[in-house]
Amino acid sequence: QVHPVESGGGSVQAGGSLRLSCATSGYTYCMGWFRQAPGKEREGVGHIYTGSGSTYVADSLKGRFTISRDNAKTTLYLQMNSLKPEDTAVYYCASDVNFYGACLSTGKRIDWGKGTQVTVSS
Repeated sequence: QVHPVESGGGSVQAGGSLRLSCATSGYTYCMGWFRQAPGKEREGVGHIYTGSGSTYVADSLKGRFTISRDNAKTTLYLQMNSLKPEDTAVYYCASDVNFYGACLSTGKRIDWGKGTQVTVSS
């Protein structure tokens, strides 16, 4: 399994939008996004089950962030709207090829991308 590769990060003013992409190889059970701000723990943003397309987005981000995938089921997207300075973080893509249980759950072998920086200025 090749590690996912993120793209689309950058700098934007508050209120702006960015779309992150994550390219994976092979078939995955699910894919998701995490983020880590300076001095903070990594937190889950959301995920999508590759087969069904069922998505989950953290409650605090619902309404602003949307997760989707392409029809080939190899590219994951994170659409971020109405960005705030507190969204500044390194965003990581993760893929789960363990075809059971909850997506990206603790104990599973997860493939991680190297991350892409998102900076939101006020």
